[in-house]
Amino acid sequence: MTCREIMDALEKRWNPSYAMAWDNVGLLVGREEKEISKIFVALDVTDDTLAQALEFGADMMITHHPLLFSPVKKINTGDFIGRRLIAMIQADLCYYAMHTNFDVKGMAELNSCCLGLQNPRVLEETAEGEGIGRTGELEQEMSLLDFAEKVKHDFGIPDVRVYGDPNQMIKTVSVSSGSGKSMVSSALMQKADVLVTGDIDYHTGIDAKAQGLAVIDAGHYGTEYGFIAYMKQELGKMFPDRQIGTAEICQPYQIL
Repeated sequence: MTCREIMDALEKRWNPSYAMAWDNVGLLVGREEKEISKIFVALDVTDDTLAQALEFGADMMITHHPLLFSPVKKINTGDFIGRRLIAMIQADLCYYAMHTNFDVKGMAELNSCCLGLQNPRVLEETAEGEGIGRTGELEQEMSLLDFAEKVKHDFGIPDVRVYGDPNQMIKTVSVSSGSGKSMVSSALMQKADVLVTGDIDYHTGIDAKAQGLAVIDAGHYGTEYGFIAYMKQELGKMFPDRQIGTAEICQPYQIL
C-alpha cells in the first residue's frame, strides 16, 4: 500500500478541508508513491519521537501537530527543524500531519467522551455544523474541586491548574483541547460552568473567573495525547496488514 493510498483513506475520515486557514496539514515530507508497511504515531515530531519512529523502522510517521508551520528558508544541521527534516529525507520517511482537521473531526469527540459529557454539542462552529470543542452536561453535579480531580483521573495526568471557587457546583462543561483561551467567550455564550482546556495564561484565567466561568488548565499535552492511542486503534482497523507503532507517553514538563 502506498503513502498516497493511506492518505486517501485518512482524508475520507479527517478531511483537510476542515483544517483552519492558518494550519499546515497533509503530507509535509516524503514521496506519495512510497510503499508503506510500518506507520508510527506521535503527538509531535521531536528528536525523541523521530528517533523512536526510525528505530521502529517506520515508513510513515503521523502526528497531530505539524512540524512545519512557518516557511523554511534553510534546511541544515545547524537548526533543530532542519536536522529533523534531513533525518526524515535520509530515511525516506513519509511524514503526515493531521491537526485542526482532526480537532474538528476527532479530538473534540474524544475529549467529550473522556469526560463522560451528556448531550454534547459543538463549542465553536467552524464549518457545516462541525467545529472545535464540545459542551455537555455531567451525569451528576459536583464541586469544582471534585471535578478537577475527575479531569486528572479521566485524562490520566498528574496535575491541573484551577481558576475558580473550589466549592462552585459544576454541571455544564465546555472542553477544548490544546490551547483554548480563545474558547472562553464561546463557553460563556453556552452558559458553561467550567472550561477545560490548556495553555491558559494568568489574565485569561482571572478574567474568566470574574465572568463566572471556572477554568481548568489540563495542559496542551494532557488534553491531546489521547490522539496517540486513538490513532493506533483506528489505523489498526483501517490497515490491518500494516504494523502500527506509537510514541512513548511522556509529559513534557516536571513539577518541582
